[in-house]
Amino acid sequence: MATTTLLYFTSAISKQNLSPATPRKPIIPQKTRPPITKLSTPCLIWNPKPVVCVVGSFLALALAGSASATELPPLLLGPSLPLNEPANALSLPTWAIHVSSVVEWITAMALVWQYGEKSGFESWKGLSWGMVPLLGGAFCACTWHFFYNSESLEVLVALQAALTVIGNATMCYAAFRICKLSEERSQKL
Repeated sequence: MATTTLLYFTSAISKQNLSPATPRKPIIPQKTRPPITKLSTPCLIWNPKPVVCVVGSFLALALAGSASATELPPLLLGPSLPLNEPANALSLPTWAIHVSSVVEWITAMALVWQYGEKSGFESWKGLSWGMVPLLGGAFCACTWHFFYNSESLEVLVALQAALTVIGNATMCYAAFRICKLSEERSQKL
C-alpha cells in the first residue's frame, strides 16, 4: 500500500510543470441570481392602503378648490354670490396642512398596524389603537375650523383637549407594552 501511494505521488509530481510561478488572478465564482420579475420586498408604493389614503387626500384638496371664497375667480362664483368671509377663515395653505396632517396620521396608523401583523409583534397593533383618540382630536380641530371657529362649537375645543390627553396616555401605555414585550422576547432568545 505504501508503494502504491508513493508511485501515485511521484507520477503526479513528475507531471507538474516546474516553470516559475506566474501571478494569476484568483477565480471568484459569480453569484447567479434569477431575473427579478416582481418586487420581492413590500414597499409603500405597492401597498394599497397608504396609497389610497395619500391619493384620496390629494383628490380632496384638488376637488375642494380654494378654502376661501375670496380666492376663487368671480367667473366660477357668479356675480350674485357675496365674497365675504370672517377674518378668522383659514387660508388654502393652512387647510392643506390640516388635511395632510390628518391623512398622514391615518397612514401612520395603517403602517403601524401592518408592521404589527407582518412582524409578529402584536403589541404594535395596540399602538395603532392608541393613536385613535388623537385622530379624533384632529377631526375636532378641522370641524371647528370648517365652521369658522364658531363660538357655538366651543365644546369641540374642550373635546379636542380631552382627546389629546387621552391619546397621549394611550400611546404612552402602548409604547410601554411594546417595550415590555420586546424585552421578554429578547430574553427568550
